[in-house]
Order: sequence, then C-alpha cells, then structure tokens
Amino acid sequence: MATTGETFGSEFYGKPNYPSHPHQKYAPLEDYEYVDAALRADKDKESLLSIPGAQFKDLEPTIGTEVTGVQLNTLNEQQRRDLALLVAERGVVFLKAQDANANELLDLGRFFGRLHIHPTSPQPEGYPELHVVHNNPESTLKARVAFKDPRTPKYGWHSDLTYERQPPSYTLFKVDVVPKVGGSTLWASQVKAYETLTPKFQKIIEGLTAVHSAVEQAENSRKRGGPVRREPVQTEHPVVRTHPVTGKRALFVNPGFTRYIVGLKPAESDAILQFLYAHIKEGIDFQVRYKWEANTVAIWDNRQTVHSANYDYVLFGEGPQHRNAYRVTPQGERPYFDGATATLKSNNCLSFCFSCSIIKFVQVS
Repeated sequence: MATTGETFGSEFYGKPNYPSHPHQKYAPLEDYEYVDAALRADKDKESLLSIPGAQFKDLEPTIGTEVTGVQLNTLNEQQRRDLALLVAERGVVFLKAQDANANELLDLGRFFGRLHIHPTSPQPEGYPELHVVHNNPESTLKARVAFKDPRTPKYGWHSDLTYERQPPSYTLFKVDVVPKVGGSTLWASQVKAYETLTPKFQKIIEGLTAVHSAVEQAENSRKRGGPVRREPVQTEHPVVRTHPVTGKRALFVNPGFTRYIVGLKPAESDAILQFLYAHIKEGIDFQVRYKWEANTVAIWDNRQTVHSANYDYVLFGEGPQHRNAYRVTPQGERPYFDGATATLKSNNCLSFCFSCSIIKFVQVS
C-alpha cells in the first residue's frame, strides 16, 4: 500500500483509507428523462474549436482525438455541448494536462446526465459517484501472480454498465498516477465494427436483442467480501443500437456483460456473439491505443465504443507499480434501434429462418 507521502500529486492516491469500500445500500434505479447535450451543440463546434491556444489532433481515422490547450473546468455551457458533439463524432477524446479536480469533473458529468453510483467498485470517502480504478504495489503483485496462470485473460473488452436500463453516455476518466512503463488503454469503434460487416450480416442482427447481466459482477464482489450496493439486474438491449445525435448504428454487445441473444438456441447465440467479439477484438483499423500521461482526462461515448485496459505493466513491469484513476459516469438514454435510419431500409424485419444460415456463416468465417 502506498504510504501517505506517496501521493504522486494525486488528489486521492496514497491518502489514508483510500480507496474505501462502503457497503451502503441503494434502491433500484428508476428511469429518468435523458436529453443529449450534443443535440444543442453547434454543428461546427465553433465555441470549442476557437478557444485560444487549443489544438485538436485526430489519432486514428476512425476513432480518437487528442486535445491540448483546453481546460475542462473553464468551459461554458455551449462549449460543453460542443465537446459532447465532438465525443459523439470521434468516439473518445483525450484532454491532456487537466487542472480539473474531482468536484469539477462531477459537475461536468452532471451536465451530461444523471450520475451513476457503481454497485460494487471502490470509491474515495465522501465521493460515492466516483468509480476508482486503483493499483498499488501490493495489488499489482497479486495480479502479477494471477496473470501467470494461462487461464487468466490479459484483456477485457467491454462497455461500462451495459446491464443498466439506461447505460452510460459520455463517460469521464481521469488518470492521475501512471506506471513507469505501459498501462495504456484501447478503444474500438462499435460504429465501424457494425459498418464493416457485410450488409447481409447487418440485416440478420438488426432487430435482435441480447441480455446483459450484473449478476456475475455482484457475485464476484460478494466472494471477495466487497459491497453489493444494489441488487444485480439483467436487462435486454438491442444488439444494434441507434445513436440519438449522429443517427449512426453501432454494435451494442460486449463480452464483459452480454450473456445471450434472446430467442435463439444457446449454440446459435454463442456463435453470433463469439463472431462479433472476435470481429471487435481483431478490428485494428477501427481501434485506438492511448498511452496515458498523468492528469489526462478521457471522455468517451459508452454507447458506441468498447475499451480494454492493458495490464502489461502488471505482467512484465519490474519493481513497484502504481496506477490510479477515477471515473465519472453519466447515464444516457435507454438503447433503441431505429430501423428508419438504416442504410438498408427495405425488409427491416428479421425472419428467424436466417438462423441456420448465420450459424454456417459464422462457422466458416
């Protein structure tokens, strides 16, 4: 455990009782009316792009933009809306050298939507709406031992909290302590993952729904003696969803929380999901890998991206390793599929007679 003196300039890391694991109980979440801030943005994003000294650099053609010269804690409402539009367009935006503290990022998060309190994760004392991602030398050593087991996955592609009825929209993530080497994060565009499927395959999965589950996450927390602040839920969402701002379609499945496709036999469901997971994981032409610097804030659109942490610093790093970050998680709309926005507008209804052919397609791919 880091001592009180080993704070690395972090607002929380190395302080007493950090992170905390309160066993507070919360009632089930109720639906709320969500309005995307980007719907009131300027399509040219002039108020944001014209900030003196601001620089915007696209990291990959399909996803990821790095921003310097912009401080999140100084943005006015129109600049916040334009930032939301930039994130909706680019999937994930990285803002370097941020002065914003936890309260200021919470304020920005509330501008984007109702803040989520995680049912199992650690948090700083007095900050229930912060989700902590924390590795100190002790936890790194335990993980290093576990990762030597070849059965332990070294990656974990997921979208956050997709088991909720209203999963996150614009998610904020500040990294204030970084390992000596490694510890980058990868994002993949679910929009491009969908668009790079063949039109016939797109038509087959459009209109399908899948169940996303919090049960396993809750059970794992209970086994460790951790909290379960709300009883776990299982929620049905479309396999392909429509973005409320761009109108684009995106895959909305992930191996972290998606369990099965409704209405299909287990073998059929597994074949489709495993094909989609492999398609996402192997889609290096619609991914971005970001190497963190301390006090960078990433804002990503959880509705149209998946991400995976890289634990290379745990597996291969030498000596003590430190990494600390926290997440602010506004909830978005309930996922929906709007057939009217499809590129292929004819024959939107799925006929389950396609199920046999889809399994054959998956098996030979």
